[in-house]
Amino acid sequence: MREGDLIWEPRGRSKLSDYMDSRGFSDYHELWRWSVEDLEGFWRSIWELYDVGPRPGRVLAGSEMPGAEWFPGTQVNFAEHIFRRARPGAAAIVHASESSPLAELSWDELRDQTARCAAGLRRLGVERGDRVAAYMPNVPETVVAFLACASIGAVWSSCAPEFGVPTVVDRFAQIEPKILIATEGYRYG
Repeated sequence: MREGDLIWEPRGRSKLSDYMDSRGFSDYHELWRWSVEDLEGFWRSIWELYDVGPRPGRVLAGSEMPGAEWFPGTQVNFAEHIFRRARPGAAAIVHASESSPLAELSWDELRDQTARCAAGLRRLGVERGDRVAAYMPNVPETVVAFLACASIGAVWSSCAPEFGVPTVVDRFAQIEPKILIATEGYRYG
């Protein structure tokens, strides 16, 4: 291979290219200029593109930074939005680890486990705005716990087990979590 040789070329079109075409932009710079000159128009189009929810009345109550208020009076729940796109019976998470083979968690299983975890968190007194910390590796159970917190409206913070103790303590001490979710073990390498 020589310098300048093409190494890879994407197949198909990107979502960004499709979006630019649908809005009539011929290049990225035009899109960028519109996005900073017409904040309301740009962000309303993103809201609609991703079908975030019912069309909001206003996009921006005030643009002064810091303190801008986006989509005033609108509430969005990430977990609800994720599960709106669920495909019953299809794989939601494909996972493997050094101690277990490749496996799948279906959308139905993910929804059920998330609901059960959210119910458990509520029984422990977790409410909207409470902080929940997780000391867990990148496993499906971490996703379940995150979605459960999001469904309640709790604030999520996590650290992987490979973080050193001082880092974890510093991070979690800052947010004063109501609940700590932790793994009982962890294997890496």
